[in-house]
Amino acid sequence: MIVSTLQSDQEAHDWDQYVLACQTASGYHLSAWRGVIHETFGHPTTYLMARDEQGVVRGVLPLVLLSSVTFGRFFVSLPFFNYGGLIADNGEAMTALTEAAERQAQSVKASHIELRHQEPCGIEWPSSQRKVSMRAQLPKQFDELWNGFSSKLRSQVRRAQKEGMTVRVGGAECVEEFYEVFSRCMRDLGTPVYSKKFFDVMVKAFPKESRICVVSLGRVPLAAGFLYGFRDTLEIPWAASDRRYNRLSPNMLLYSSALQYACQQGFRLFDFGRSTPDSGTYRFKEQWGAKPCQLYWYYWLAGGESIPKLNPDNPKFKAAISIWQRLPVPVANLIGPYIVKYLP
Repeated sequence: MIVSTLQSDQEAHDWDQYVLACQTASGYHLSAWRGVIHETFGHPTTYLMARDEQGVVRGVLPLVLLSSVTFGRFFVSLPFFNYGGLIADNGEAMTALTEAAERQAQSVKASHIELRHQEPCGIEWPSSQRKVSMRAQLPKQFDELWNGFSSKLRSQVRRAQKEGMTVRVGGAECVEEFYEVFSRCMRDLGTPVYSKKFFDVMVKAFPKESRICVVSLGRVPLAAGFLYGFRDTLEIPWAASDRRYNRLSPNMLLYSSALQYACQQGFRLFDFGRSTPDSGTYRFKEQWGAKPCQLYWYYWLAGGESIPKLNPDNPKFKAAISIWQRLPVPVANLIGPYIVKYLP
């Protein structure tokens, strides 16, 4: 088995053909995400591809190197997204790719490698199962889904409609409104925000797969979600609402509208993103019919290292979150992208 790094356009074509034929691949395995990450964040990438003796691609592993004084140096597959990891036809390809990844990590003195898998695989690395992905099966008709919602949930959606809120689903033309809501929401949560450029670049790279759903009252956007479709699944990796209008339930109309759009477009599965079991976001997604699907994050660890805990629940981040929540939105939007680029 020969392992090489992705370099040429022809290799990118071969990579994508393999991803599209592999049933365990996610949309984030497509090679264009390499360009999105590089253009937005400037992180070095190592896209490993295993071929057999006949030159047939047998497995791929996209890796992104994050390096900073504060958070250290490590590889992630993939940062900023819910999914990634290694996909391979057989154990030989899997072993070749993991060994190549380990050598790469050792060569740059990385503390660890993190692979974000949707299901268990044969990698003999320590793993974490702290998170689940919340997914709902979709009927062909939205009415069937609607009728299964609780009366309380339906009344919350109707509340937003009665207030005169409108919904539109679009592409690049909606990024500005999405970011207005998203950046304020991230500040309120105490979380550094991505740059607007990140979303502009994604929509440009994936114009057919990316959609933005915006809920507005008049000309004021109150809630918005970024949608990404791959195969039969529509995912909402980023969603936000302006908490000043929570009593009017714009967020409920957002999710109802996103689910309706998914049904209309023929998607069979709606992915609400990852959550910690029994958390507030877990219960919120559960009320829409979502069921938990266990996630498996695998780690290669350098000598003496332990599985990292770069998450908001880590006590050492509590003070920073509290300070961030007090920042004016323009200041948070200016500083945030320089911090979040190092948070996977």
